[in-house]
Amino acid sequence: MSSNIQQQFGQIDIYVFDQILRGNITAGMRILDAGCGSGRNLLHLLREGYEVFALDADANAVDYVRRMSDSLQSGLPAQNFQVGLIEQMPFPDQFADVVICNSVLHFARDAQQFRAMLSELWRVVKPGGMLFCRLGSRVGMDFEMLRKNIYRVGDNSEWFLVDEQMLLALTSEMNGVLVDPLKTTIVQNLRCMTTWVVRKPMSATT
Repeated sequence: MSSNIQQQFGQIDIYVFDQILRGNITAGMRILDAGCGSGRNLLHLLREGYEVFALDADANAVDYVRRMSDSLQSGLPAQNFQVGLIEQMPFPDQFADVVICNSVLHFARDAQQFRAMLSELWRVVKPGGMLFCRLGSRVGMDFEMLRKNIYRVGDNSEWFLVDEQMLLALTSEMNGVLVDPLKTTIVQNLRCMTTWVVRKPMSATT
């Protein structure tokens, strides 16, 4: 059984898996993985025939996802998988039912880039659609502040870290609705990862 699950879902993030299990990500939806990397969250979706789009700044990663899509005979065109920056995405307004941004936002250089990325992510979510973010935070651990919003985490990396107050304020500013309460995983002496899932109101405009 465990090998079958591994084959079907690969290294999918457990919180993305949770959204699938609960029916918040379902067949027939258009999914955009912004910052897709090697496609760890896309294996199951490609295998099951979802309309998948993906973007990453790393051309090698995008090529890997294209080849994975082909190997799974998804039938999706290569153009669905593009090289680009999240803060300058080539997709139109209100494009996707679900936008996934997993372990990317904490690499923002500063607040300006963080907000630029978030604005683009929210722009491409359809009214009634969902933005799924998993990002580094200061919820549950203290970190050395290097400059505003930038902290040194346990492996000596420099991350842009949010906190609960900031995420709740951003949710309100976006006129979004939390799909779930904020959930944070504390990785011992290293980092905190918070899952932030926001639904765009049906009446929303970009």
